[in-house]
Amino acid sequence: MRVQCVICDKIEELEDDTLQAKRLRNRPIHTHMCEGCHDRITKRTEERLATGQFHFFRSSRSIEDDF
Repeated sequence: MRVQCVICDKIEELEDDTLQAKRLRNRPIHTHMCEGCHDRITKRTEERLATGQFHFFRSSRSIEDDF
């Protein structure tokens, strides 16, 4: 399955039988982000959290426990 990153428009190939491919096929609201963009966003978010000026609002208690 060919997928395109929503940020950098890089086209990648996913195996058809993976969970991510199934989610993209069955639920059009789900989007794909390449590993490079995902790592970059994660790194920058952690940097903003470290400054103390950034407030990270989490949506539910069960998700907060996972962090």
